[in-house]
Amino acid sequence: MPDSATRKPRSGKSRHWPLSLDRIERSAKSASERAMTTADAQTLRPQRPLSDALREANRVRSAPVGHSDLQAFRQNMVVRLRQAGCHDEGVLAAMNAVPRHLFVDSALAAQAYEDTSLPIGLGQTISKPSVVARMIELLRQRPGGPALDRVLEIGTGCGYQAAVLAHVAGHTVSIERLLGLHDRARRQLEPLQLPGITLVYGDGRLGHGPAAPYDGVIAAAGGRDLPGAWLEQLARGGRLVAPVQDPALGTQVLMVVDKLLDGSIVQRSHEAVRFVPLESGTSDG
Repeated sequence: MPDSATRKPRSGKSRHWPLSLDRIERSAKSASERAMTTADAQTLRPQRPLSDALREANRVRSAPVGHSDLQAFRQNMVVRLRQAGCHDEGVLAAMNAVPRHLFVDSALAAQAYEDTSLPIGLGQTISKPSVVARMIELLRQRPGGPALDRVLEIGTGCGYQAAVLAHVAGHTVSIERLLGLHDRARRQLEPLQLPGITLVYGDGRLGHGPAAPYDGVIAAAGGRDLPGAWLEQLARGGRLVAPVQDPALGTQVLMVVDKLLDGSIVQRSHEAVRFVPLESGTSDG
């Protein structure tokens, strides 16, 4: 069962943060890394505009489906993820273990295992399975290795990604700024009885200092800079995966930031993405 906390986290001050992208060392890339595939060249849209997600939700209001059908849908989703290029068996096993249909409206259960985003309330959507798998796979490729003792998730949403993280990390601290979503995630995660999840209602830009440092930080919203608290709370040998606005490209990109053992910071830009904006503060709406 996930724990729940309502105290807002505090973040220590540092004259070095927040870091703009031009102040982070860009590592040299090999020729193979520079060569973009067709998939890389396309914008990854993990959270489509709500109007699109609602249209998708209304496309097929599915009749009730049985447990065996849903299990088959989930297994087929994992097959498609592998075919699309996800080769981390730990991530694939986690995606196969978590019943995504429990995190969306029951009428959308059959659509839960399509590679699509669906509405979850309060103007928000659940990220596509392919995006969840991609980001967690990148997180596990950190310099310190795939084992993640402690992860900080920014943006709990409906709780689905936290559930997947629970299968690959020792402990996941997930923070959500919208009280309605925080409460919904707690209700939806409770029946799964997953150990090692702490839900926090608070300002995601501040991270969660009491449980730091983290081997990984993963964000479901992006801004023009990387909040200082995220990098300060990242352990040496840890990795941060987040969408960030790249001023040089004029678009949002999926950014991977490594904190090396000597404390230095190195970042790499990956595919273009389109996440919801990262906002400050909390809301009880």
